[in-house]
Amino acid sequence: MRIVFMGTPDFSVPALEALVDAGHEIAAVYTQPPRPAGRGKKDRPSPVQ
Repeated sequence: MRIVFMGTPDFSVPALEALVDAGHEIAAVYTQPPRPAGRGKKDRPSPVQ
């Protein structure tokens, strides 16, 4: 089955991994862009990236 996955937070990572392990084809993954974080304001990617 072809799937488009949408998720950003930490709890979406196991769901994506389970879909891949089940043999599904991931057609696309949509997530939030990296956001500046920390004292240096460096971009931090989302857990899904």
